[in-house]
Formats: sequence, C-alpha cells, structure tokens
Amino acid sequence: MQINAKTTLLAAAVALTLAATAQAQEQVVKIAHVGPITGPVAHVGKDNENGARMAIDDLNAKHLVIGGKQIKFVLQAEDDGSDPKQATSVAQKLVDAKVAGVVGHLQSGTSIPASKIYFDAGIPQISPSATSAKYTEQGFNTTFRVVANDAQLGAAMGRYAAKTLHAKKVAVIDDRTAYGQGLATEFLKDAKANGVDVVSTQYTNDRATDFSAILTAVKAKQPDLIFFGGIDASAGTMLRQMRQLGITAKFMGGDAICTGALPRLAGEGLLDDQVYCAIAGGVENQAPLDAFKAAYKQKYQADIVQYAPYTYDAVMLMATAMQEANSVDPKKYLPKLSKIQYTGVTGKIAFDAKGDIKNGTLSIYTFRNGQQTLLSLTK
Repeated sequence: MQINAKTTLLAAAVALTLAATAQAQEQVVKIAHVGPITGPVAHVGKDNENGARMAIDDLNAKHLVIGGKQIKFVLQAEDDGSDPKQATSVAQKLVDAKVAGVVGHLQSGTSIPASKIYFDAGIPQISPSATSAKYTEQGFNTTFRVVANDAQLGAAMGRYAAKTLHAKKVAVIDDRTAYGQGLATEFLKDAKANGVDVVSTQYTNDRATDFSAILTAVKAKQPDLIFFGGIDASAGTMLRQMRQLGITAKFMGGDAICTGALPRLAGEGLLDDQVYCAIAGGVENQAPLDAFKAAYKQKYQADIVQYAPYTYDAVMLMATAMQEANSVDPKKYLPKLSKIQYTGVTGKIAFDAKGDIKNGTLSIYTFRNGQQTLLSLTK
C-alpha cells in the first residue's frame, strides 16, 4: 500500500510538472479589432469584427509555434462608436493592454486620430477599410491599409461618371466626415478634369435623416447625377427621399454606400441601374473569396456586408509577419510586415513606403433586383 501511494504521488507530481511546462510554453498573443459596434454603421463594424474572429479561429487551428512557444491568439474587440474621441480612448486602452497589433479602425475619422497613439507605442495598425489619403501621409511606420485610398477611388468614379455614364451636370453632397469630405473632394477634382459641370455642392452630417431641403435645392439644378460622400444608412434614406421628390438622377458614392445592406436601407428608393458605387478593393481571383464567403455564411448564418474578407487578411498578415520574424514582439515583426508579400482571400498584398497597398484594385458596382452587380475592375 505504501509503494502504491508513493507511486501515485510521484505520477501526480510528474503530471503536474508536465502540465506546468506545457502551460509555460504556450503564449497568449492579443490582436485587437476596433470598429463601430454601435451607431449607424454598426452592421459594417460587426461584419469586420466577424472577419477578424474567423482569422483568429483559423490561426489557432494551425497550432502555430513562434519563438519556440505555441501561440494562442486572442481577439480583443473594441467599439469606437464611429467617434474620434472614443477611438483615441480605445486606442490607449489597447496600448495599456499590450496588444501585439491592431486591425482597424473602420473609418478614416477614427483611424487617423488613433494612429498617432499606436505609432507612439510602436504597435502595428492595419485598417481594412479607411480610405482617406491623410491616414498614410502622417509618416507613421506602424500604419498600413489593405485597400486603395480616396485619391484612387475618387479618380475612378470621376472618370466613370464622365466617360461611362456620360454625366454632363452633377451635384455633390458630403457628410463633412474625414471620409465623406475627402472622397467628394477627389471626385470633384477628376469629374471637373473630365469636363463635367458641377451645378450644386451641398453638405450634411453622418447622423442626419432629413435631406428634403438639400434635395429640393439639388432638384432645381437638374443634375444628371448626384454624388454622395457618406455612409449607406444616410444614402438609403436619401434615395427614399429622392424618389418621393421625383428626382430621377443617377446616384453615385464610395465604398461606404456600396454594401449589401443598401437595398434594405433604401427600400423602394433603390431602382435598377440607378446607383453606382466603388469599393476600394477588388478581387481578380474570385475562387478564394467565394470560399471565404461560404465559410463566413456557415459560421455566422449571414452574408458578408463588405470588408470582412479584408479584415480577415489583415489579421493573417500580422500573424504571417510574426512567423517570418519568429517573434510576436511588435518591434521585431514590424519590419517584416512592411516588406511582406502575401496572397490572401482578397488577392496579393504588399505595401509601399507609406503603408498603402501596392497596385490596389477597385471594384465598380451597380444594383439590380436588390443585389450588387459587379460592372468592372480597375486600377
């Protein structure tokens, strides 16, 4: 009995030692996602968060070993409410939590102020959707994005309005956010360069729901096309009110209106081939994206809204850079991230000296029968 007891105690001690060793060899690595989970674009923010969570789950299924330790990735998800002040507060919280990297924010107006905090802490930040040129023009070596910027987006839409839609007179409305104002400015520049006459320029805000005064002023100018720099929630309401006022002009906007939610938000205001929009991302090899969409739908019982695939790739980029550096330390994997050559579900990703994606592809869509229809891919 004494021998058995000693043997049992020895076996238990060995088991505890092995468990402690295994636990010591596992390292928890926190990657953050930040986006609006409340407010008018919460549906887009949650979609991005879902994409990040899928990436974390897929990474953990690989049981990666980095720096001699098995890595357990954890997603720290935060809500910035589309508010710049809340965004900076969240950014400081993530710095204090010692996250290894940040994917986000969704919007330029939140990504830009938060980027200084991440830069000061040396934490890499990859936005899957912020398009303002200012975001990567600050000289921060921690700042990246996996989509094209507003200069590229606005130029493409300005050319498309003039040369494909043959618009002669356009009205421009923007919501005064960093995104909306920046995109409208770039569109105006290229539309004018292509001979389009800008007959009205109007302003609103991203929380407005009544556009009747603006639209009445626009209607008097009889434009062929209305360009809107703003979000899908505002665009949906605007399209409803355009129909009520009998405005038949075509409607154009950027990636923030080019979502799967626009048909629901616009209702009967969305007519076939009336709305044209561009996404600051485009996929030339559709098979990996189709596989991602199917996996997303199986996991969340919903279709992607817009940028979930880009969020997924952003998380994967960070993990790949960590593997190449054999370290999860931001200071050590950051140089690898800046020079990365990666092929993800959205295509080939590499960054230029500012952190912008090289050779970013743009997708131009319309809506038919309540569904997004791809018209063209452009650089």
